[in-house]
Amino acid sequence: MIENSGKYDFYIGLILAMSSSLFIGGSFILKKKGLLRLARKGSMRAGQGGHAYLKEWLWWAGLLSMGAGEVANFAAYAFAPATLVTPLGALSVLVSAILSSYFLNEKLNLHGKVGCLLSILGTTVMVIHAPQEEEVETLNEMSHKLGDPGFVVFATFVVIVSLIMICVVGPRHGQTNILVYITICSVIGALSVSCVKGLGIAIKELFGGRPVLKHPLSWILLLSLIVCVSTQINYLNRALDIFNTSIVTPIYYVFFTTSVLTCSAILFKEWQHMAIDDIIGTFSGFLTIIVGIFLLHAFKDVNFSLANLPLSLHKDARGINGSLPNAYEHFDDEESATRTSDLQSTESVSSRRNGSLAAP
Repeated sequence: MIENSGKYDFYIGLILAMSSSLFIGGSFILKKKGLLRLARKGSMRAGQGGHAYLKEWLWWAGLLSMGAGEVANFAAYAFAPATLVTPLGALSVLVSAILSSYFLNEKLNLHGKVGCLLSILGTTVMVIHAPQEEEVETLNEMSHKLGDPGFVVFATFVVIVSLIMICVVGPRHGQTNILVYITICSVIGALSVSCVKGLGIAIKELFGGRPVLKHPLSWILLLSLIVCVSTQINYLNRALDIFNTSIVTPIYYVFFTTSVLTCSAILFKEWQHMAIDDIIGTFSGFLTIIVGIFLLHAFKDVNFSLANLPLSLHKDARGINGSLPNAYEHFDDEESATRTSDLQSTESVSSRRNGSLAAP
């Protein structure tokens, strides 16, 4: 992968993707803080269709942070394949989880910490085994890719599912089911990534002196990106306002990454020339991330830490702290009580025997 796309392009895309995760992870916290402030003021909440958050500076700070992250993400897609950039979005989940524990009082227990570690390991594996996409250097080539029957069917399916979720399912179940709004954001996000990839190619051509502004595909991609991003922001705000941030962020990552990987595989034919070990590595890394994210949020309300582990795992620590003798004293007390009970039983038996012998 490094040999084909260039050593410097790889590292530039990697750095941009990581910085994007930092900005986006922080944006969730800022937006949530702004929405909570509005709720305390009694304003109509975003989950109920209100737009009072447009007057809240914290929400705008979160939006600017997300904008900076998306710009970095946009540039990363121009330098590196989507299957390298997208999995690194797991870092935004970790950033969001860690910051939530400090600024939103959302606990990060031992399960969450293990989940963070697994997410990092899974991301590393996916980066190592990331498939290579077919080289697309001009808008004409991108136009040919977008006109492929497989992608047309996929895009049509995404649009139909999104409209059904927005018009039918959302008004009925959006307030109670977390998957409704997140599904809308995720499936539309797959199309937005395709638009970003196409616009990245257009920008490269523009810097190369080619008349890309006269190409109709450039404006179609730009308009589509605006519509997709606006829809994502709207429904992501609703999900964040109604549900816990530590739940929204990981589920959104899993759904969004799955949608993007599927779209990228169809559009750029990334899986056709992969070795079997890379295929296994990619799926293993993604499953590891999912397990890590599940641990991160599924047990978030469980008060579990190293202090709750069994006594046998802490003997050394208690011995150093001077608490180990207390444990032995406890066992000695039990043993003394047992011996006393046995002695009393023996004396009772002896007295009964003596009484039975004295009776005659």
